[in-house]
Amino acid sequence: MKFFAIRRIYMHFRDSYSMVLVIDPQIAGISGDMLLSSLVDLGANKNKIIDGIKSSEKFLPNSKIKKIDFEKIKKHGIEATRLILELEENFSDRKGLEIKNAINESTKSLQLSDKAKSFAESSIDTLILSESKIHGSTIDSVHFHEAASIDTLIDIVGVAIALDDLQLFDEKIICMPICIGGGEVTFSHGTMSNPASAILEIFKNSFLKIKGSDADTELTTPTGACMLVNLTNSSMNYYPGLKINSVGYGAGEKNFDKFSNVLKLVRGISNNLNSDTVQILETNVDDISGEILGNLIEKIMEKGARDVSIYHGITKKGRPTNLVSVICDEQNMDEIIDTLILETGTLGIRVMQSNRFIVPRSEHTITLNIDSQSFTIRYKKSSFKEKTDFKIEFDDLKVISSKIKKSIKETESIIRREIEKSDE
Repeated sequence: MKFFAIRRIYMHFRDSYSMVLVIDPQIAGISGDMLLSSLVDLGANKNKIIDGIKSSEKFLPNSKIKKIDFEKIKKHGIEATRLILELEENFSDRKGLEIKNAINESTKSLQLSDKAKSFAESSIDTLILSESKIHGSTIDSVHFHEAASIDTLIDIVGVAIALDDLQLFDEKIICMPICIGGGEVTFSHGTMSNPASAILEIFKNSFLKIKGSDADTELTTPTGACMLVNLTNSSMNYYPGLKINSVGYGAGEKNFDKFSNVLKLVRGISNNLNSDTVQILETNVDDISGEILGNLIEKIMEKGARDVSIYHGITKKGRPTNLVSVICDEQNMDEIIDTLILETGTLGIRVMQSNRFIVPRSEHTITLNIDSQSFTIRYKKSSFKEKTDFKIEFDDLKVISSKIKKSIKETESIIRREIEKSDE
């Protein structure tokens, strides 16, 4: 009996909470060595990482690792872990595919998990693809210069080993806004403003957010960026609610007077809720009919809004008003703003960003026979803290209600009973 009681407690804990990793590059940005070092500081087995990296050296000719280790140092008063690396290399440049093949052979020989292999391959693919787009060349012909060093292999393979060792591929990973620095960056193709084209290309199709700073240098490197976009696409402006288990600090090479050049990783336990960031658009309109407002809701929903609400209120001098509130994603925001202005004539729209927690849900379909008629019904099922519920798609309810000539309420009751039977 004691065993089953403990198991019930464990199952409740598992269902109600989950492990979360927060990557925090808000101040110092991210590089490959900083990410690797922060994972070691978080608890990854450094000897396993060092041995794995050393065994990968053979897949990249003309590059020799003379020394590799991790050490504790202080960066502007913060104790962090730093990667120590001494290399001996003899090359001018390398094809991107050469680096990719070396990374793939390394992860195979190390017998890493499928998720780790996929992460490593996707990371180098992202780097190669960014270079191909920038230079207008094919993927097969892309040449690396700065990224041609065995450094790139060390960072990607080392991080893959560390993530596997800490079992982080099975956890939710959230990234805070990524600091890219400022000023100029000089590399093999000359000097350009920071962020360089590779950074912009890597982050272009992700939902991760970047921000500049007064640091007159590059704070986020292409290798760090390409690994980050392949680890997570979940971005938040604020830390989620969590009980902290461990913190890792990874030191970068540069030193700054105003801040610690460290990447921070925070691992903890959070309630088992999904999270995302949405935009909230609000405007007050006081000279529009109900018909126009009803049409407005339909048009805004067609543009991809998550939800639209209209609230009646009183403003200054006792004037009646309607507050239009829209929840939407950032990618739909501009188009929805245009619709609000064109349809209402409003002269201003308030824009707010909000983080939200979402109860995990899944979409299902079921085919039922009701009154000798067959219907395919869609419903969403949610689960939280051992409680399960579901909501039937209202459009389906309307259609079925009309065909079986019963009220919406009665139709819903019939369908709910059938769905509950099928889930038993």
